[in-house]
Amino acid sequence: MLIPLLLTVSAAAQEAEITDDSVVDIDSATEMGGGMASYYSDELAGNRTASGERFDPDQLTAAHRTLPFGSMVRVTNTVNGDSVVVRINDRGPFSHGRVIDVSHAAARQIGMHRSGTARVKLALLNSN
Repeated sequence: MLIPLLLTVSAAAQEAEITDDSVVDIDSATEMGGGMASYYSDELAGNRTASGERFDPDQLTAAHRTLPFGSMVRVTNTVNGDSVVVRINDRGPFSHGRVIDVSHAAARQIGMHRSGTARVKLALLNSN
């Protein structure tokens, strides 16, 4: 069961957008606890995020209340063990009891696109 998890994280990390010549070490992370995650509606596509960029449901991005924009976070679905690496580009979630909102692409990768929510663990990835 560990091998599929590692393959999922590696593939997601390769797709994640890295900027400012920084390198993200997916093996070096700071655990941040967890809670309930939800995902953005595709109806918000094209709207500006809090960081100023346009929301694209096909990108691996997320909203978090306090993390700096550009932070890379590994989101792991605790039910199935699937993980995805997302880049924080917005503020939220604004629903009580939620810790992160992910894009539709990220929700598909961790298997929460049908239910709309999932219990997740979060880890802030360290950059070099």
